[in-house]
Amino acid sequence: MSTYRKKMLSTLLAASASVMLVIAGPAPVQAADLKIALAADVSSLDPHFVNIAPNIALSQHMFDALVHVDPNGQLIPGLAASWKAVNPTTWEFKLRPDVKFHDGSELTAEDVAYSLDRPASLTNSPGPFTSYTKQIVGKEIVDAQTIRLKTATPYGPLPLDVSSIFIVSKKAAQQAGTEDFNRGKAAIGTGPFKFGSYRRGDRIELLRNDAYWGTKPAWDKVTFRIIASDTPRLTALLAGEVDAIESVPTVDIGKVRANPKFRIEQKVSWRTIFWHLDQSRDKSPFVFDKSGKPLEKNPLKDVRVRQAISKAINRQVLVEQTMEGLAVPASNVVSPGIFGHAESVKVEAYDVAGAKKLLAEAGYPEGFALTLHGPNNRYVNDDQIVQTTAQFLSRIGIQAKVETMPLSSYFGKARGGEFSMALLGWGSLAGDFSLRSLLGTPDPDSGWGTWNWGKYSNPKVDQSVRSALSSVDAQKREAAAREGAVTALKDYAVIPLHHQYATWAVRKGVKYIARTDEFTFAHQFVPE
Repeated sequence: MSTYRKKMLSTLLAASASVMLVIAGPAPVQAADLKIALAADVSSLDPHFVNIAPNIALSQHMFDALVHVDPNGQLIPGLAASWKAVNPTTWEFKLRPDVKFHDGSELTAEDVAYSLDRPASLTNSPGPFTSYTKQIVGKEIVDAQTIRLKTATPYGPLPLDVSSIFIVSKKAAQQAGTEDFNRGKAAIGTGPFKFGSYRRGDRIELLRNDAYWGTKPAWDKVTFRIIASDTPRLTALLAGEVDAIESVPTVDIGKVRANPKFRIEQKVSWRTIFWHLDQSRDKSPFVFDKSGKPLEKNPLKDVRVRQAISKAINRQVLVEQTMEGLAVPASNVVSPGIFGHAESVKVEAYDVAGAKKLLAEAGYPEGFALTLHGPNNRYVNDDQIVQTTAQFLSRIGIQAKVETMPLSSYFGKARGGEFSMALLGWGSLAGDFSLRSLLGTPDPDSGWGTWNWGKYSNPKVDQSVRSALSSVDAQKREAAAREGAVTALKDYAVIPLHHQYATWAVRKGVKYIARTDEFTFAHQFVPE
Protein backbone atom coordinates (compact mmCIF):
# COMPACT_ATOMS: atom_id res chain seq x y z
CA MET A 1 0.00 0.00 0.00
CA SER A 2 1.39 3.40 -0.94
CA THR A 3 2.26 5.96 1.69
CA TYR A 4 -0.49 8.23 0.36
CA ARG A 5 -3.15 5.49 0.66
CA LYS A 6 -1.96 4.67 4.19
CA LYS A 7 -2.38 8.32 5.21
CA MET A 8 -5.85 8.47 3.66
CA LEU A 9 -6.92 5.29 5.44
CA SER A 10 -5.60 6.60 8.73
CA THR A 11 -7.52 9.87 8.24
CA LEU A 12 -10.75 8.03 7.40
CA LEU A 13 -10.44 5.80 10.47
CA ALA A 14 -9.85 8.82 12.72
CA ALA A 15 -12.84 10.62 11.22
CA SER A 16 -15.00 7.52 11.71
CA ALA A 17 -13.93 7.31 15.33
CA SER A 18 -14.81 10.99 15.83
CA VAL A 19 -18.28 10.42 14.38
CA MET A 20 -18.80 7.47 16.72
CA LEU A 21 -17.80 9.63 19.69
CA VAL A 22 -20.26 12.34 18.67
CA ILE A 23 -23.05 9.77 18.38
CA ALA A 24 -22.21 7.87 21.56
CA GLY A 25 -21.14 10.88 23.65
CA PRO A 26 -17.88 11.25 25.59
CA ALA A 27 -16.19 8.06 26.66
CA PRO A 28 -16.66 7.33 30.38
CA VAL A 29 -13.70 8.37 32.52
CA GLN A 30 -12.43 5.75 34.95
CA ALA A 31 -11.87 7.83 38.07
CA ALA A 32 -8.94 5.86 39.55
CA ASP A 33 -7.57 8.82 41.52
CA LEU A 34 -9.32 11.10 44.00
CA LYS A 35 -8.11 14.54 45.07
CA ILE A 36 -9.48 16.16 48.24
CA ALA A 37 -8.69 19.58 49.74
CA LEU A 38 -8.54 19.60 53.53
CA ALA A 39 -9.15 22.71 55.62
CA ALA A 40 -6.53 21.98 58.29
CA ASP A 41 -2.99 20.68 58.34
CA VAL A 42 -2.18 17.11 59.36
CA SER A 43 0.72 17.53 61.77
CA SER A 44 1.72 13.87 62.08
CA LEU A 45 0.95 10.42 60.67
CA ASP A 46 1.69 8.79 64.02
CA PRO A 47 -1.84 7.74 65.08
CA HIS A 48 -1.01 8.01 68.79
CA PHE A 49 1.01 11.22 68.90
CA VAL A 50 -1.49 14.09 69.09
CA ASN A 51 -5.23 13.89 69.71
CA ILE A 52 -6.59 16.44 67.22
CA ALA A 53 -9.32 15.99 64.62
CA PRO A 54 -7.30 16.45 61.38
CA ASN A 55 -4.76 13.82 62.45
CA ILE A 56 -7.45 11.40 63.63
CA ALA A 57 -9.35 11.66 60.34
CA LEU A 58 -6.22 10.96 58.31
CA SER A 59 -5.17 8.05 60.57
CA GLN A 60 -8.49 6.34 59.88
CA HIS A 61 -7.35 5.77 56.29
CA MET A 62 -4.25 3.74 57.16
CA PHE A 63 -5.25 2.27 60.50
CA ASP A 64 -8.30 0.72 62.11
CA ALA A 65 -9.66 0.80 65.65
CA LEU A 66 -11.38 -2.08 67.42
CA VAL A 67 -14.66 -0.18 67.12
CA HIS A 68 -15.70 2.11 64.26
CA VAL A 69 -18.22 4.95 64.16
CA ASP A 70 -20.78 5.16 61.36
CA PRO A 71 -21.76 8.43 59.62
CA ASN A 72 -24.61 8.90 62.12
CA GLY A 73 -22.33 8.64 65.14
CA GLN A 74 -23.26 5.07 66.13
CA LEU A 75 -20.71 2.44 67.16
CA ILE A 76 -20.21 -0.41 64.69
CA PRO A 77 -17.71 -3.30 64.45
CA GLY A 78 -14.19 -2.43 63.33
CA LEU A 79 -11.28 -4.79 63.88
CA ALA A 80 -13.42 -6.28 66.63
CA ALA A 81 -16.25 -8.29 65.10
CA SER A 82 -18.01 -8.21 68.45
CA TRP A 83 -17.61 -7.08 72.05
CA LYS A 84 -19.40 -7.65 75.32
CA ALA A 85 -19.17 -6.95 79.04
CA VAL A 86 -18.13 -10.23 80.65
CA ASN A 87 -18.70 -8.60 84.03
CA PRO A 88 -18.96 -4.97 85.21
CA THR A 89 -15.15 -4.50 85.11
CA THR A 90 -14.21 -6.67 82.11
CA TRP A 91 -14.88 -6.13 78.41
CA GLU A 92 -14.12 -8.86 75.86
CA PHE A 93 -13.30 -8.04 72.22
CA LYS A 94 -13.32 -10.72 69.50
CA LEU A 95 -11.08 -9.84 66.55
CA ARG A 96 -12.00 -10.48 62.94
CA PRO A 97 -10.19 -13.54 61.57
CA ASP A 98 -7.51 -13.28 58.88
CA VAL A 99 -6.99 -9.51 59.00
CA LYS A 100 -3.62 -8.56 57.49
CA PHE A 101 -1.38 -5.58 58.03
CA HIS A 102 -0.10 -3.72 54.97
CA ASP A 103 3.13 -5.74 55.12
CA GLY A 104 1.19 -9.02 54.95
CA SER A 105 1.60 -9.98 58.61
CA GLU A 106 -1.44 -11.12 60.56
CA LEU A 107 -3.25 -8.97 63.12
CA THR A 108 -3.31 -10.56 66.59
CA ALA A 109 -4.37 -9.61 70.10
CA GLU A 110 -0.68 -8.86 70.83
CA ASP A 111 -0.86 -5.93 68.40
CA VAL A 112 -4.01 -4.69 70.12
CA ALA A 113 -2.46 -4.84 73.60
CA TYR A 114 0.67 -3.05 72.36
CA SER A 115 -1.38 -0.32 70.65
CA LEU A 116 -3.39 0.35 73.83
CA ASP A 117 -0.16 0.69 75.82
CA ARG A 118 1.69 2.87 73.31
CA PRO A 119 -0.03 6.28 73.90
CA ALA A 120 1.25 6.37 77.50
CA SER A 121 4.82 5.85 76.26
CA LEU A 122 4.72 9.02 74.12
CA THR A 123 5.59 11.38 76.95
CA ASN A 124 6.35 14.25 74.57
CA SER A 125 2.86 14.28 73.08
CA PRO A 126 1.32 17.79 72.94
CA GLY A 127 -2.16 16.24 73.07
CA PRO A 128 -2.10 12.68 74.40
CA PHE A 129 -4.62 9.91 73.75
CA THR A 130 -4.23 8.63 77.31
CA SER A 131 -7.68 9.90 78.33
CA TYR A 132 -9.04 6.97 76.29
CA THR A 133 -6.74 4.34 77.81
CA LYS A 134 -6.25 5.31 81.47
CA GLN A 135 -9.41 3.44 82.53
CA ILE A 136 -7.78 0.17 81.43
CA VAL A 137 -5.86 -1.36 84.34
CA GLY A 138 -5.32 -4.83 82.90
CA LYS A 139 -5.21 -6.77 79.62
CA GLU A 140 -5.72 -10.50 79.19
CA ILE A 141 -4.92 -12.12 75.85
CA VAL A 142 -7.22 -15.13 75.77
CA ASP A 143 -6.05 -16.26 72.34
CA ALA A 144 -4.77 -14.68 69.11
CA GLN A 145 -8.22 -13.31 68.29
CA THR A 146 -9.56 -12.51 71.77
CA ILE A 147 -8.54 -9.85 74.29
CA ARG A 148 -10.12 -8.85 77.59
CA LEU A 149 -9.72 -5.34 78.96
CA LYS A 150 -10.14 -4.78 82.67
CA THR A 151 -11.09 -1.57 84.49
CA ALA A 152 -10.69 -0.74 88.17
CA THR A 153 -14.38 0.07 88.54
CA PRO A 154 -17.42 -0.56 86.31
CA TYR A 155 -17.02 1.52 83.16
CA GLY A 156 -19.63 1.49 80.40
CA PRO A 157 -18.08 3.74 77.70
CA LEU A 158 -14.99 1.57 77.10
CA PRO A 159 -16.10 0.55 73.55
CA LEU A 160 -16.40 4.26 72.72
CA ASP A 161 -12.99 4.98 74.23
CA VAL A 162 -11.22 2.33 72.15
CA SER A 163 -12.86 3.67 68.97
CA SER A 164 -10.27 6.47 69.26
CA ILE A 165 -7.21 4.21 69.58
CA PHE A 166 -5.80 2.98 66.28
CA ILE A 167 -4.15 -0.43 66.11
CA VAL A 168 -0.60 -0.49 64.79
CA SER A 169 1.73 -3.35 63.98
CA LYS A 170 3.76 -4.14 67.09
CA LYS A 171 6.59 -5.43 64.92
CA ALA A 172 6.71 -2.23 62.81
CA ALA A 173 6.16 0.30 65.60
CA GLN A 174 8.01 -1.15 68.59
CA GLN A 175 11.37 0.44 67.79
CA ALA A 176 9.93 3.34 65.79
CA GLY A 177 9.54 7.00 66.59
CA THR A 178 6.97 9.47 65.33
CA GLU A 179 9.20 10.49 62.42
CA ASP A 180 9.29 6.85 61.26
CA PHE A 181 5.51 7.10 60.80
CA ASN A 182 5.86 10.37 58.90
CA ARG A 183 8.38 8.74 56.54
CA GLY A 184 6.09 5.74 56.07
CA LYS A 185 8.49 3.21 57.58
CA ALA A 186 6.27 2.51 60.61
CA ALA A 187 2.92 3.48 59.06
CA ILE A 188 1.85 -0.16 58.80
CA GLY A 189 -1.82 -0.53 59.56
CA THR A 190 -4.81 -2.60 58.47
CA GLY A 191 -6.76 0.30 56.97
CA PRO A 192 -8.22 0.77 53.48
CA PHE A 193 -5.20 2.75 52.24
CA LYS A 194 -1.41 2.39 52.44
CA PHE A 195 1.18 5.11 52.88
CA GLY A 196 2.28 6.84 49.67
CA SER A 197 4.02 10.09 50.62
CA TYR A 198 3.74 12.90 53.15
CA ARG A 199 4.72 16.55 52.85
CA ARG A 200 3.52 18.44 55.87
CA GLY A 201 1.56 21.58 55.07
CA ASP A 202 1.25 20.54 51.43
CA ARG A 203 -0.15 17.07 50.70
CA ILE A 204 -0.50 13.42 51.67
CA GLU A 205 -0.75 10.64 49.08
CA LEU A 206 -2.25 7.25 49.90
CA LEU A 207 -2.57 4.05 47.85
CA ARG A 208 -5.43 1.56 47.93
CA ASN A 209 -4.97 -1.51 50.12
CA ASP A 210 -6.23 -4.31 47.88
CA ALA A 211 -6.05 -6.75 50.80
CA TYR A 212 -8.34 -4.67 53.01
CA TRP A 213 -10.70 -6.77 55.12
CA GLY A 214 -13.68 -4.47 54.52
CA THR A 215 -15.24 -2.87 51.47
CA LYS A 216 -12.44 -1.92 49.08
CA PRO A 217 -12.10 1.79 48.29
CA ALA A 218 -13.14 2.89 44.81
CA TRP A 219 -9.86 4.76 44.28
CA ASP A 220 -6.40 3.51 43.38
CA LYS A 221 -4.81 6.63 44.81
CA VAL A 222 -5.96 9.51 47.01
CA THR A 223 -4.23 12.86 47.29
CA PHE A 224 -5.10 15.13 50.20
CA ARG A 225 -4.06 18.73 49.61
CA ILE A 226 -3.77 21.04 52.60
CA ILE A 227 -5.53 24.33 51.72
CA ALA A 228 -6.41 26.06 54.98
CA SER A 229 -7.77 29.32 53.49
CA ASP A 230 -11.40 29.28 52.35
CA THR A 231 -11.06 31.11 49.03
CA PRO A 232 -8.10 29.12 47.62
CA ARG A 233 -9.74 25.87 48.71
CA LEU A 234 -12.97 26.69 46.87
CA THR A 235 -11.01 27.99 43.87
CA ALA A 236 -9.20 24.65 43.63
CA LEU A 237 -12.55 22.85 43.40
CA LEU A 238 -14.03 25.22 40.82
CA ALA A 239 -10.87 24.97 38.69
CA GLY A 240 -11.01 21.16 38.70
CA GLU A 241 -7.77 20.82 40.67
CA VAL A 242 -9.53 18.74 43.34
CA ASP A 243 -12.66 16.58 43.33
CA ALA A 244 -13.94 17.58 46.76
CA ILE A 245 -13.41 20.04 49.59
CA GLU A 246 -14.45 20.12 53.22
CA SER A 247 -15.58 23.14 55.27
CA VAL A 248 -17.26 25.01 52.43
CA PRO A 249 -17.45 28.78 53.20
CA THR A 250 -21.03 29.65 54.13
CA VAL A 251 -21.14 32.65 51.78
CA ASP A 252 -20.32 30.39 48.82
CA ILE A 253 -22.61 27.44 49.45
CA GLY A 254 -25.46 28.92 47.41
CA LYS A 255 -23.14 29.55 44.46
CA VAL A 256 -21.79 26.01 44.57
CA ARG A 257 -25.26 24.52 44.96
CA ALA A 258 -26.47 26.41 41.87
CA ASN A 259 -23.56 25.18 39.75
CA PRO A 260 -24.58 22.00 37.86
CA LYS A 261 -20.98 20.75 37.93
CA PHE A 262 -20.98 20.33 41.70
CA ARG A 263 -23.06 19.09 44.59
CA ILE A 264 -23.26 19.92 48.30
CA GLU A 265 -23.27 17.15 50.92
CA GLN A 266 -24.41 18.12 54.43
CA LYS A 267 -25.25 16.69 57.83
CA VAL A 268 -26.01 18.18 61.22
CA SER A 269 -22.70 18.06 63.03
CA TRP A 270 -21.98 16.61 66.44
CA ARG A 271 -20.57 20.05 67.31
CA THR A 272 -22.67 22.24 69.59
CA ILE A 273 -21.85 25.95 69.90
CA PHE A 274 -22.62 27.38 73.34
CA TRP A 275 -21.69 29.97 75.95
CA HIS A 276 -19.79 29.27 79.16
CA LEU A 277 -20.56 31.74 81.98
CA ASP A 278 -18.40 32.44 85.02
CA GLN A 279 -20.26 30.91 87.97
CA SER A 280 -17.56 30.44 90.59
CA ARG A 281 -16.20 33.91 91.42
CA ASP A 282 -17.91 36.59 93.48
CA LYS A 283 -16.31 39.18 91.20
CA SER A 284 -15.96 38.40 87.51
CA PRO A 285 -13.26 40.13 85.40
CA PHE A 286 -15.46 41.38 82.56
CA VAL A 287 -18.68 42.36 84.35
CA PHE A 288 -19.24 46.08 85.01
CA ASP A 289 -21.92 48.60 85.76
CA LYS A 290 -22.86 50.80 82.83
CA SER A 291 -20.34 53.46 83.80
CA GLY A 292 -17.56 50.91 83.40
CA LYS A 293 -16.94 50.26 87.10
CA PRO A 294 -16.42 46.55 88.02
CA LEU A 295 -19.44 45.08 89.79
CA GLU A 296 -18.80 43.92 93.34
CA LYS A 297 -21.22 41.04 92.86
CA ASN A 298 -21.08 38.61 89.94
CA PRO A 299 -24.59 38.49 88.37
CA LEU A 300 -23.73 35.36 86.35
CA LYS A 301 -23.87 33.29 89.54
CA ASP A 302 -27.64 33.95 89.66
CA VAL A 303 -29.64 31.37 87.68
CA ARG A 304 -32.22 34.06 86.85
CA VAL A 305 -29.57 36.12 85.06
CA ARG A 306 -28.35 33.09 83.14
CA GLN A 307 -31.92 32.27 82.13
CA ALA A 308 -32.48 35.88 81.08
CA ILE A 309 -29.43 35.70 78.80
CA SER A 310 -30.78 32.50 77.27
CA LYS A 311 -34.23 34.01 76.67
CA ALA A 312 -32.67 37.09 75.06
CA ILE A 313 -31.12 35.04 72.24
CA ASN A 314 -33.28 34.51 69.17
CA ARG A 315 -31.80 31.22 68.00
CA GLN A 316 -33.94 31.05 64.89
CA VAL A 317 -32.64 34.40 63.67
CA LEU A 318 -29.12 33.38 64.63
CA VAL A 319 -29.44 30.22 62.53
CA GLU A 320 -31.17 31.81 59.53
CA GLN A 321 -29.15 35.02 59.28
CA THR A 322 -25.82 34.75 61.09
CA MET A 323 -25.34 31.08 60.17
CA GLU A 324 -27.04 31.52 56.77
CA GLY A 325 -29.20 28.46 57.40
CA LEU A 326 -26.21 26.18 58.13
CA ALA A 327 -27.22 25.21 61.66
CA VAL A 328 -30.16 24.14 63.78
CA PRO A 329 -31.15 25.70 67.14
CA ALA A 330 -29.78 23.81 70.14
CA SER A 331 -31.20 22.91 73.52
CA ASN A 332 -28.52 20.37 74.58
CA VAL A 333 -24.74 20.12 74.68
CA VAL A 334 -24.90 17.15 72.28
CA SER A 335 -26.70 16.99 68.95
CA PRO A 336 -30.00 15.18 68.33
CA GLY A 337 -29.39 11.49 67.75
CA ILE A 338 -26.22 11.47 69.86
CA PHE A 339 -26.17 9.13 72.87
CA GLY A 340 -27.55 10.97 75.91
CA HIS A 341 -29.34 13.79 74.07
CA ALA A 342 -32.19 14.87 76.37
CA GLU A 343 -35.21 15.27 74.10
CA SER A 344 -37.34 16.54 76.98
CA VAL A 345 -35.31 19.78 77.06
CA LYS A 346 -36.66 22.10 74.38
CA VAL A 347 -35.02 25.04 72.64
CA GLU A 348 -35.39 28.19 74.75
CA ALA A 349 -38.13 30.46 73.45
CA TYR A 350 -37.10 34.00 72.50
CA ASP A 351 -38.72 36.26 75.12
CA VAL A 352 -37.38 39.79 75.63
CA ALA A 353 -40.07 40.76 78.15
CA GLY A 354 -39.50 37.58 80.15
CA ALA A 355 -35.74 38.18 80.13
CA LYS A 356 -36.13 41.75 81.42
CA LYS A 357 -38.44 40.54 84.18
CA LEU A 358 -35.89 37.94 85.30
CA LEU A 359 -33.12 40.57 85.37
CA ALA A 360 -35.31 42.86 87.51
CA GLU A 361 -36.08 40.00 89.91
CA ALA A 362 -32.36 39.32 90.22
CA GLY A 363 -31.73 42.97 91.14
CA TYR A 364 -30.63 44.33 87.74
CA PRO A 365 -33.67 46.24 86.40
CA GLU A 366 -31.40 48.47 84.30
CA GLY A 367 -29.07 45.64 83.31
CA PHE A 368 -25.26 45.83 83.46
CA ALA A 369 -22.24 45.76 81.16
CA LEU A 370 -20.53 42.55 80.01
CA THR A 371 -17.72 41.66 77.61
CA LEU A 372 -18.25 38.60 75.39
CA HIS A 373 -15.18 36.68 74.25
CA GLY A 374 -14.82 34.22 71.41
CA PRO A 375 -12.48 32.90 68.72
CA ASN A 376 -12.46 34.34 65.21
CA ASN A 377 -10.97 31.42 63.27
CA ARG A 378 -12.28 28.16 64.74
CA TYR A 379 -16.02 27.64 64.20
CA VAL A 380 -18.30 28.48 61.30
CA ASN A 381 -18.93 32.25 61.47
CA ASP A 382 -17.66 32.39 65.07
CA ASP A 383 -16.87 36.12 65.08
CA GLN A 384 -20.36 36.92 63.77
CA ILE A 385 -21.95 34.65 66.40
CA VAL A 386 -20.35 36.71 69.17
CA GLN A 387 -21.46 39.97 67.52
CA THR A 388 -25.03 38.73 67.10
CA THR A 389 -25.27 37.60 70.72
CA ALA A 390 -24.12 41.05 71.85
CA GLN A 391 -26.90 42.65 69.81
CA PHE A 392 -29.51 40.38 71.39
CA LEU A 393 -28.30 41.14 74.93
CA SER A 394 -28.47 44.88 74.32
CA ARG A 395 -32.24 44.50 73.88
CA ILE A 396 -32.66 43.43 77.52
CA GLY A 397 -30.39 46.09 78.98
CA ILE A 398 -27.10 44.20 79.02
CA GLN A 399 -24.53 46.48 77.44
CA ALA A 400 -22.35 43.92 75.67
CA LYS A 401 -18.87 44.53 74.30
CA VAL A 402 -17.20 42.06 71.92
CA GLU A 403 -13.62 40.80 71.91
CA THR A 404 -12.57 38.00 69.56
CA MET A 405 -9.11 36.63 68.86
CA PRO A 406 -7.30 33.78 67.06
CA LEU A 407 -7.69 30.35 68.56
CA SER A 408 -3.99 30.18 69.41
CA SER A 409 -4.54 32.95 71.96
CA TYR A 410 -8.16 32.33 72.87
CA PHE A 411 -8.12 28.78 74.24
CA GLY A 412 -5.29 29.39 76.67
CA LYS A 413 -6.93 32.50 78.08
CA ALA A 414 -10.37 30.86 78.30
CA ARG A 415 -9.05 27.76 80.05
CA GLY A 416 -7.14 30.03 82.41
CA GLY A 417 -10.39 31.65 83.54
CA GLU A 418 -9.66 35.08 82.10
CA PHE A 419 -13.17 35.64 80.70
CA SER A 420 -16.67 36.11 82.09
CA MET A 421 -18.64 34.78 79.11
CA ALA A 422 -16.80 32.67 76.53
CA LEU A 423 -17.87 30.86 73.34
CA LEU A 424 -17.00 27.18 72.89
CA GLY A 425 -17.84 24.50 70.33
CA TRP A 426 -17.88 20.87 71.44
CA GLY A 427 -18.33 17.63 69.54
CA SER A 428 -18.87 14.27 71.21
CA LEU A 429 -20.52 10.92 70.55
CA ALA A 430 -21.84 10.59 74.11
CA GLY A 431 -23.66 12.91 76.48
CA ASP A 432 -22.01 11.59 79.65
CA PHE A 433 -18.57 12.19 78.10
CA SER A 434 -19.53 15.78 77.33
CA LEU A 435 -20.98 16.46 80.75
CA ARG A 436 -17.89 15.05 82.47
CA SER A 437 -15.60 17.39 80.54
CA LEU A 438 -17.80 20.46 80.21
CA LEU A 439 -19.83 20.59 83.42
CA GLY A 440 -18.34 18.10 85.86
CA THR A 441 -16.95 19.67 89.02
CA PRO A 442 -13.33 20.45 88.08
CA ASP A 443 -10.84 17.94 89.51
CA PRO A 444 -7.31 17.79 88.06
CA ASP A 445 -6.69 14.34 89.55
CA SER A 446 -9.66 12.68 87.85
CA GLY A 447 -9.68 14.84 84.73
CA TRP A 448 -13.25 15.98 85.37
CA GLY A 449 -14.18 19.48 84.22
CA THR A 450 -11.15 19.98 81.99
CA TRP A 451 -13.27 22.19 79.69
CA ASN A 452 -15.52 23.61 82.43
CA TRP A 453 -14.54 27.23 81.84
CA GLY A 454 -17.38 28.59 83.97
CA LYS A 455 -16.41 26.35 86.94
CA TYR A 456 -20.02 25.18 87.28
CA SER A 457 -20.51 22.61 90.04
CA ASN A 458 -23.59 20.60 90.92
CA PRO A 459 -23.35 17.36 92.97
CA LYS A 460 -26.55 16.05 91.33
CA VAL A 461 -25.03 16.40 87.86
CA ASP A 462 -21.80 14.76 89.02
CA GLN A 463 -23.70 11.82 90.51
CA SER A 464 -25.77 11.28 87.35
CA VAL A 465 -22.62 11.32 85.22
CA ARG A 466 -20.87 8.85 87.55
CA SER A 467 -23.88 6.56 87.36
CA ALA A 468 -23.85 6.75 83.57
CA LEU A 469 -20.13 6.10 83.21
CA SER A 470 -20.21 3.15 85.62
CA SER A 471 -23.06 1.32 83.89
CA VAL A 472 -22.39 -1.40 81.31
CA ASP A 473 -26.09 -1.50 80.50
CA ALA A 474 -26.58 0.88 77.55
CA GLN A 475 -30.17 1.80 78.45
CA LYS A 476 -29.39 2.54 82.09
CA ARG A 477 -26.29 4.46 81.10
CA GLU A 478 -28.19 6.67 78.64
CA ALA A 479 -30.99 7.28 81.14
CA ALA A 480 -28.47 8.49 83.72
CA ALA A 481 -26.72 10.68 81.13
CA ARG A 482 -30.02 12.29 80.19
CA GLU A 483 -30.86 12.85 83.85
CA GLY A 484 -27.59 14.71 84.31
CA ALA A 485 -28.17 16.76 81.19
CA VAL A 486 -31.67 17.78 82.27
CA THR A 487 -30.41 18.88 85.69
CA ALA A 488 -27.57 20.97 84.21
CA LEU A 489 -29.64 22.54 81.45
CA LYS A 490 -32.47 23.52 83.80
CA ASP A 491 -29.76 25.18 85.88
CA TYR A 492 -28.56 27.08 82.79
CA ALA A 493 -25.08 25.71 83.41
CA VAL A 494 -24.28 26.72 79.82
CA ILE A 495 -26.29 28.54 77.14
CA PRO A 496 -26.61 26.32 74.04
CA LEU A 497 -26.93 28.19 70.74
CA HIS A 498 -26.91 25.84 67.76
CA HIS A 499 -25.58 22.67 66.19
CA GLN A 500 -23.63 23.64 63.07
CA TYR A 501 -23.81 21.76 59.77
CA ALA A 502 -20.83 19.86 58.42
CA THR A 503 -20.58 20.65 54.70
CA TRP A 504 -18.65 19.22 51.76
CA ALA A 505 -18.65 20.23 48.09
CA VAL A 506 -17.89 17.57 45.47
CA ARG A 507 -17.80 17.49 41.70
CA LYS A 508 -20.65 15.77 39.89
CA GLY A 509 -19.87 12.14 39.30
CA VAL A 510 -18.74 11.67 42.90
CA LYS A 511 -20.87 11.18 46.00
CA TYR A 512 -19.96 11.42 49.67
CA ILE A 513 -21.65 10.06 52.76
CA ALA A 514 -21.76 13.15 54.99
CA ARG A 515 -20.72 12.43 58.56
CA THR A 516 -21.96 13.91 61.82
CA ASP A 517 -18.40 13.84 63.24
CA GLU A 518 -17.23 16.17 60.41
CA PHE A 519 -14.47 13.74 59.35
CA THR A 520 -13.50 13.47 55.69
CA PHE A 521 -12.91 9.83 54.72
CA ALA A 522 -11.72 9.09 51.17
CA HIS A 523 -13.03 5.51 51.31
CA GLN A 524 -16.56 6.86 51.75
CA PHE A 525 -16.42 8.82 48.49
CA VAL A 526 -17.86 6.73 45.66
CA PRO A 527 -18.25 7.30 41.90
CA GLU A 528 -21.84 7.73 40.72
